[in-house]
Amino acid sequence: MPVAQDCLQCGKCCEKWGWDQKGVIEDIVPWILEGRKDILRHVGIRFTDGTRATGRDLSMDDLPRIARIDYWVSPEGKKLRHCPFFFRADDGKAYCRIHGAKPAVCVSFTPWNEKIRDYALYCPACRDTAP
Repeated sequence: MPVAQDCLQCGKCCEKWGWDQKGVIEDIVPWILEGRKDILRHVGIRFTDGTRATGRDLSMDDLPRIARIDYWVSPEGKKLRHCPFFFRADDGKAYCRIHGAKPAVCVSFTPWNEKIRDYALYCPACRDTAP
């Protein structure tokens, strides 16, 4: 059973793991339906015919032709080395500009359950013992 802990919003996981992630169709469907071009323009798409594009102009009809989805790219389609929706506020905490619509890979990431010992040791929310 996963250990429940509270994120302290330090941003370390977003800075280290918040980019170059593989995406899933289930994430982009609501973005298409809700017209979230602000998010889709940062999604890299490779189609089954080998062509590449950003998700900016995706429609529901395009979904069967998608071979791969990548988070995050520039609006020109070049891979980013950071999440374009990550920001650090004046209070020092990290925030997500698309928190209510962020991808499943971000929602489900919990460093205390990932068994990434070298990383989890640097997470201030992680503890040596269960809470």
